[in-house]
Amino acid sequence: MASPPASPNVLISGFGIASTVFAATLLRAYPNATITIVERDPAMRLTGASVDIRSSAVDIIKWMSHEPAIRAKTTKETGVEFVDDAGKSFATLMATGNDNIQTMTSEYEIFRGDLARIFWKEIEDRVTVIFSETVESYVQKMDSVLVSFANGKAAASYDLLVAADGLGSKIRGMMLGTSVGQHIHDEGVYASFFVIEKDLLNGSKLAKWYNTTGGRAIFLRPDPDPRGRTRGHFMNSAWPSDTAARAKINAALRAGNEAYMQLVEETFADVGFHQTPEILAAMRSTPDFYASKFAQVRAPRIQDGRVVLLGDAGYACPGIGTSLAIMGGHILAGELLQHNLDVPAAAKAYEDLMLPYAKSEQSTLGDYAMQMLNPQSAWGLWVRNTVLWAVTAAKIDRVAVWMMGWLGLEEKKIKMPVYPWPEVKA
Repeated sequence: MASPPASPNVLISGFGIASTVFAATLLRAYPNATITIVERDPAMRLTGASVDIRSSAVDIIKWMSHEPAIRAKTTKETGVEFVDDAGKSFATLMATGNDNIQTMTSEYEIFRGDLARIFWKEIEDRVTVIFSETVESYVQKMDSVLVSFANGKAAASYDLLVAADGLGSKIRGMMLGTSVGQHIHDEGVYASFFVIEKDLLNGSKLAKWYNTTGGRAIFLRPDPDPRGRTRGHFMNSAWPSDTAARAKINAALRAGNEAYMQLVEETFADVGFHQTPEILAAMRSTPDFYASKFAQVRAPRIQDGRVVLLGDAGYACPGIGTSLAIMGGHILAGELLQHNLDVPAAAKAYEDLMLPYAKSEQSTLGDYAMQMLNPQSAWGLWVRNTVLWAVTAAKIDRVAVWMMGWLGLEEKKIKMPVYPWPEVKA
């Protein structure tokens, strides 16, 4: 068998959080690594919802020395208040102030684009990025993987091919010999995200969460932009048995933004929340509308020799997906270092550590939790609202957080190996 290269030549498909964390971490281990990223879009996508950082990912951003920059760019959201038609709050869940025990509002609530920029800034002059390009096919050889491209880039060989190309990863389908959608588990929750060029929260740092029948919800979240803006979200959910509703929403997602906005307008036209007309109008004028579904990727494997699935491509999981992407990027780079660039061995070690942890976060219970938080019926809404009011009025939520802190109970973390990272020069 050929000896490992002195520094790796890596191709990453997909330009996002998982890929930039992996690239940055690999460059700490191998400063002379050659890293190429191909991205199907014409530019880095910086739109989308706020994301949060939890569990072992918190330790990683601290290790990367990015915590101060991330805290500086957080949304400053202090909690979530549940409101009625008139916008009056009946229950509020506050952030904890403890990054080891977090509620709906994370201590690191940050917009996806801002987080991506922070990771990218560390490596922007050390990585080659090719936009409007995708992987067409690949062939594995004994000591390399030969990759062919779809849009003009010449075929080339790499030591490792990393698929960080998201929920609909073509490379996952190639690697597993299945259709792209076979291992996607649709949770039946669909959301759109957009900027509202007005502060609809009137300076408050509490997000507003409004629900009505039919599993429909409206979110208003604070935006730290000093110009005074709000982030708006429309969300609707459908039970697994409601195949017609799911098919209709998925068809609109596939058709693009215009089709999805029309669906939102149709779905929310009769909603009684007092700010609905203004939010619908803002959706139409936003410069960065984005829509997606909540879905898990339940891949049986996340590696095959010199091909690896990273982040959402291998183990998408709403709620903790960004944290899994950060963990995965760190662990994959760490295993390459630990195994002295024996790529197949490192990939297997990465899978053995990352896949069981990701699967433990992907319980079907999460589907029902979202459905219970966004009920279909008036009766379901009454029950949910009553429970939320009782829990917060009695401060049960705060007592529970205090007890967890007192007992030293933290969020479940992955058993991270101690990798032999070289010292970072000041």
